[in-house]
Amino acid sequence: MIVSTDPATGTELARYRAQSPQEVDDILDAAASAQTTWRRRDVTDRVHLLRQMARVLREGKTGYAALITAEMGKPTTEARAEIEKCAMTCEYYAQHAPGQLADRLVASDAAESAVVYDPLGVVLAVMPWNYPFWQFFRFAAPALAAGNGTLLKHANNVPQCALAVEEVLRKAGAPEGLCRTLLIEVDQVAKIIADPRVAAVTLTGSTEVGAIVAAQAAAVLKKQVLELGGSDPFIVLADADPKAAAATAVKARYINAGQSCVNAKRFIVEEAVADAFVAAFTAAAAELKVGDPTDPETSIGPMARATLRDTLHHQVRRTIDAGARLILGGQVPDGPGCYYPPTVLDHVRPGMAAFDEETFGPVAAITRVADADQAITLANRTEYGLGAALWTSDLDRARRLTRLLDAGAVFVNGMVASDPCLPFGGIKKSGYGRELGAEGIREFVSTKTVWIGPAT
Repeated sequence: MIVSTDPATGTELARYRAQSPQEVDDILDAAASAQTTWRRRDVTDRVHLLRQMARVLREGKTGYAALITAEMGKPTTEARAEIEKCAMTCEYYAQHAPGQLADRLVASDAAESAVVYDPLGVVLAVMPWNYPFWQFFRFAAPALAAGNGTLLKHANNVPQCALAVEEVLRKAGAPEGLCRTLLIEVDQVAKIIADPRVAAVTLTGSTEVGAIVAAQAAAVLKKQVLELGGSDPFIVLADADPKAAAATAVKARYINAGQSCVNAKRFIVEEAVADAFVAAFTAAAAELKVGDPTDPETSIGPMARATLRDTLHHQVRRTIDAGARLILGGQVPDGPGCYYPPTVLDHVRPGMAAFDEETFGPVAAITRVADADQAITLANRTEYGLGAALWTSDLDRARRLTRLLDAGAVFVNGMVASDPCLPFGGIKKSGYGRELGAEGIREFVSTKTVWIGPAT
């Protein structure tokens, strides 16, 4: 049984019976058949669907955002922004996909040569709960434009969002069967990955689950894109404005209640500006309003599950026990709901839980360093490599230092964020492959060489 529960109150919202093996088989048959037809349509025809997807998302923004808030606790203002970002991404690929997928002619004296991009087929998307619409649409918009079909296996705590995603595609006019949601238990995923009607798999989630899915896909030689965990550094050098850096740092850490792989998590600050940064950061964090996620004034809603909060609190306590200083928060509040306050830990060092582990919630770990070289060294001292932020007034030095950071993206004097026009993904245990941009649309295509000699 798949159950939807409101993390703000603990109230059960809905429950669904998992689809039977026969129902799943029928869905796979329909998807494979629909994709065979879909791939034959011209890309300029396929992107019309993306424009309609954007329209449906915007028309239903209030209702879709309310589902996000109800099922995983995202504050209403952030949930509405998530839906808008999905619509913008659909429009981006509607405009740019024809050029990104255009045949590339190669000069040849003897023949006509070209590189062309063919769709792989039906792609299984295994998606998390933290951005229940965005994680799917950032994959689906380019995948559909390229001629693929999609199957969504969503996290089982957001089944209403999963069904709403399917509704968006249906209302937009997607061919029957091309984009379907699977309401299944986790132990059914391996069989679907192995099914010959599925060509590839994309997963956003934890590093542990990513390794499992990667092994399952590799066993049947299927393409994977993995966007996994992160412990992103946010570096503040001595020549940066510590107050400006702190203002952005608070948003980078606490947006979505800190429940994102690409949230800033480790704040590595040169000692010369550390006191000023910590003071400004703590003051801003203390102003954040924790509470009812349906209240437009709320900054931080509940965490998605009680187990996530328990894990986070255990990391906080272990970090304090190891010698870090608790500046703000750090206590589980009384009352219903999976709430945790914005928490600030100072004097965090390597070897402590909040430095070494991914903290998936509203906890900021501040580490003080002597200079820029030590900052880069500690920033890279992690098994992850998703994003990194670097704050400095010396842009020439910034350009040099960005090349030394082990990350899939480095943002200078800003917070790491995904953008449809830029590739997004990580290295090391943050995964491989890219979403978004021209690189993202070419992940689920076959790059084919076509050589045509003279007619005889």
